[in-house]
Amino acid sequence: MSNDAINDFSVAFNNLLQTLGTLAQQQVDLVSIGIKTAGQLVEPLVKTSSDLVSNLFTNCCQIIQNITSAFAPKK
Repeated sequence: MSNDAINDFSVAFNNLLQTLGTLAQQQVDLVSIGIKTAGQLVEPLVKTSSDLVSNLFTNCCQIIQNITSAFAPKK
């Protein structure tokens, strides 16, 4: 009878540890999915922002070239 109580406790303890392991794994998976999703959301924003800044600098350079050519002496 004593062995049955020990076996029952051992089974219950193993089930508890298995449940805790499963919960921990699910939390790790949730964080991993969150990080992946955040990366997928940020990627297009970064690309669009870099394109916008690049176009802004290109336009500024063209404006400066046009202004300098307007003030440059004609030959």
